[in-house]
Amino acid sequence: MDYIVDGVAQAIHLIVSLDPEVVGIAELSLQVSGTATLLAAAVGIPAGVLIALNEFPLKRALRSLINTCMGLPPVVVGLFVFLVISRAGPLGSFGVLFTPTAMIAAQFLLVTPIITGLSIAAAGAVDRAVIETAVSLGAKRYETMLLVINEARQALLIAAIAGFGRAIAEVGAVMIVGGDIRWSTRVLTTAIMLETSRGDYSLAIALGLILLALAFVINLFISYLQGEKR
Repeated sequence: MDYIVDGVAQAIHLIVSLDPEVVGIAELSLQVSGTATLLAAAVGIPAGVLIALNEFPLKRALRSLINTCMGLPPVVVGLFVFLVISRAGPLGSFGVLFTPTAMIAAQFLLVTPIITGLSIAAAGAVDRAVIETAVSLGAKRYETMLLVINEARQALLIAAIAGFGRAIAEVGAVMIVGGDIRWSTRVLTTAIMLETSRGDYSLAIALGLILLALAFVINLFISYLQGEKR
């Protein structure tokens, strides 16, 4: 029991004193997950709105595929990205394996289906009368899309935030393609695993507290937006 109390005390000291390693790990986590989420939102939100607004063959099959991909196993995604960007892979010449770029690519593949699926639901919940009125007044397709995005902006923002929460808590894929290299590709989740296995509980607890704080802020923001929407 004493080692837990001591670990928590030392962890708080590391956070309060802004330990360079702790700060660096937290900053890299935010950079990687933030970039991946922004890219995923740039793809997923327009794609979700387009799918929701249009009828086409195999639409139901596409939605089922997206829903399935929302639960992709992270290690499978990590393995796929690893095979593509490894030295023997088709993109191996770019030399991005074991870099933050590879980690961003893995998280992008994980988060995009989530944001797309939630965007489809958000756009589908927009009152059809609003869309029909815009079309009857001569709105073009891209103008209708912008209208729907504006009407569903809170739900779409929640989709993006949910994607970020998924990304920053991910460990399997980034471990495979990032390698958890100190001062280079070590993020909160991978560092917690490594330091726990090494017995450095104070650093692991410090990083865990930061991760919990981020999760709390994300959930608090989502709850606020949902309250505003109601």
